[in-house]
Amino acid sequence: MILEALTAPRDHALPGPLLAEVTALYAANREFQALSGDFPDPDAIRPEQVAAALAQELAHPHTEVLLARSRGRLIGMVITLAHHPDPADPDPWIGLLLVDPAVHRQGYGRRLATAVEDRFRAAGRGAVRLAVLDNNPRALAFWTSCGYEIVGHRRDRALNRPCAVLSKSLRAPRRAARVAVVDPEGAVLLFRYDDVEAGAHWALPGGGLEPGETPSEGALRALREETGWTDLEPGPLLCTWEHDFTHSGIPVRQHEHVHVTRGPRRDPAGPRLAAAHAADGIPTWRWWTRPELAEEAEPVRPPRLARLLDEWEA
Repeated sequence: MILEALTAPRDHALPGPLLAEVTALYAANREFQALSGDFPDPDAIRPEQVAAALAQELAHPHTEVLLARSRGRLIGMVITLAHHPDPADPDPWIGLLLVDPAVHRQGYGRRLATAVEDRFRAAGRGAVRLAVLDNNPRALAFWTSCGYEIVGHRRDRALNRPCAVLSKSLRAPRRAARVAVVDPEGAVLLFRYDDVEAGAHWALPGGGLEPGETPSEGALRALREETGWTDLEPGPLLCTWEHDFTHSGIPVRQHEHVHVTRGPRRDPAGPRLAAAHAADGIPTWRWWTRPELAEEAEPVRPPRLARLLDEWEA
């Protein structure tokens, strides 16, 4: 399957053969057209109507119409919106996805959806949304099977039709582990990070897991790499949590195991420490007392770390 962007001439007049192909695709999806009400008569969709609908879509500067071909034949299309007219909506949208009924149940719809998600993911977008008409349970079943979740209900902007709004995270999953090293006075070592998405914050030693590593193994490796300490072992699990940030230019959703252990108060040290900190984007570090943690004057991850440590010690 090959995706190609539809580019209309300045006068918005599509070539006749191409317009005939797209019109046939619209008309073949008669059941959907009857539900949507986009055309006055779903049994008599005319080329000039399709041309007008596409011209209206392409007039929006953030809209893209993608045509899917297999062996030269038009088998589907998808219309996307990179930026919603509502400035409060940060996500791109899938406005329409059609597949020729002659190739239904062959996986083309799912492949089309995946291709669009990959395009948005490559552009650094963290999620994608779409709306499904309330009177279209088959479409709702399709999109939920693709991993989309209902996040709200509202009426659409064009015809005031009731819809379910669905969303899917495009973030790459990432597993990580960290260690809270607590000194005899209850202070904990934190590193400062400055992520392009999450901003400046403080976090525990640790990082992403390597293939085949358990959380405790990864936590121990990262602790030794970032502190130079070889005499500590990750203790019990303090908590698990998820958060979003950008790692090496890629939006990720990170699932972290946070362990806790006791150790002496000392400085990180070692010949490779500076290189490890530079690679991980760690400009500085310091020990935080429990009252400083409780104040949360600066962002600390995981949130409510002081309370978690108090509960662990109790």
